[in-house]
Amino acid sequence: MYPLIRRYLRRMDALYLAVCLLCSALSVVVLVSLGQSQLGSNNKASVQLIASLLGVMLAIIFSTVDYRALARAWPLHGTVAWGLVLPTLFLHNVRFGVVTVGYDAGGTSNYSWYRVGGMTFQPAELAKISFILTLALHLSHLRGQVNRPRNLLPLLVHVIVPPFLIHLQGDDGTALVFLGIGLIMLYAGGLSHWLVGGVLAGGIVGGGALLVLKPDILKGYQFQRIMAILTPEDPALSDITYQQNKGAMAIGTGGLTGQGLFSGEHIFVPNAWNDFIFAYLANVLGFVGAAAVLTLLFVLCLRTLRTALRSRDALGRNICVGIFAALFVQCVINLGMNLQVLPVIGVTLPFFSAGGSSVVMMYLCVGLVLSVGLHAQGPRLDAEPIL
Repeated sequence: MYPLIRRYLRRMDALYLAVCLLCSALSVVVLVSLGQSQLGSNNKASVQLIASLLGVMLAIIFSTVDYRALARAWPLHGTVAWGLVLPTLFLHNVRFGVVTVGYDAGGTSNYSWYRVGGMTFQPAELAKISFILTLALHLSHLRGQVNRPRNLLPLLVHVIVPPFLIHLQGDDGTALVFLGIGLIMLYAGGLSHWLVGGVLAGGIVGGGALLVLKPDILKGYQFQRIMAILTPEDPALSDITYQQNKGAMAIGTGGLTGQGLFSGEHIFVPNAWNDFIFAYLANVLGFVGAAAVLTLLFVLCLRTLRTALRSRDALGRNICVGIFAALFVQCVINLGMNLQVLPVIGVTLPFFSAGGSSVVMMYLCVGLVLSVGLHAQGPRLDAEPIL
């Protein structure tokens, strides 16, 4: 057994896992500080710690399983993941004993959660992993022939249907993440630059025209959040801009080293433990802490792409590109929300925002990347480019 453990440790990307552990450790410390100064309890930090420890164990287990077997098991994980998502499209806050289906965790119209006793779980996080695996398998079967019409149409359906279903849940932030993952994976899989440009241009023009012709397509608060970015000085939107204004103030007053953890002297930001954890972190740890967080996330993104480039087949590369896309898109949207350049749409910062299900699922993604790295030995099985 010991030779197997030594061989595993020698081949595993220890730096990648170490960076993830650093992110989780920093997250727990910041949540303890936030709990003592604002929440009055350490419940958020406790859940984060337990979820991180569970996630690390699952990542190690996942890493020992051949990623090709996991991808081929798509009927199993696809059925489980989307079988949990679909009931939330029709059932809103419906209780079955201790289980509540379609629970709106924030008291909004986002019915994408399950509540089991005192715990909540978001099945879209599990569906995100299944989506990456199935799309990676789909792309690998095409062997670089993405732009043929007979191949492209099924791919577009594969990319568009999952975020549409998540949109029907009411979770447009997660739907955008799904869409971003799909588009980046398509581009990395060889989608024509002209098609990419045409789709982006058509999406911008079509989306703008749709908003003009049918402005009620957006819910009232969604339209207000967009307007809050375009006209932040409008007094009629003061309630909408309050959270982002406080977040920007927290970031701006952090200085070089911040107000200090556990000091109790920080700018109050609503829901700072979740979507606005970066604003709180920048306030108590300053520019140094914010830069450290961005560096850790940047290293994770680069290390994920490095594993993709070292993969011996298209499937492994596609999986790593999908996980890179999930990390990258979530970071861009969350940081954009904190910096007042994007509307608030409920996207968490990977590893840092409080949330048991999102942390565990992020570590499952880490396990997939480690699996690709562990099975990257040997000659390449194909030659199509990753980007």
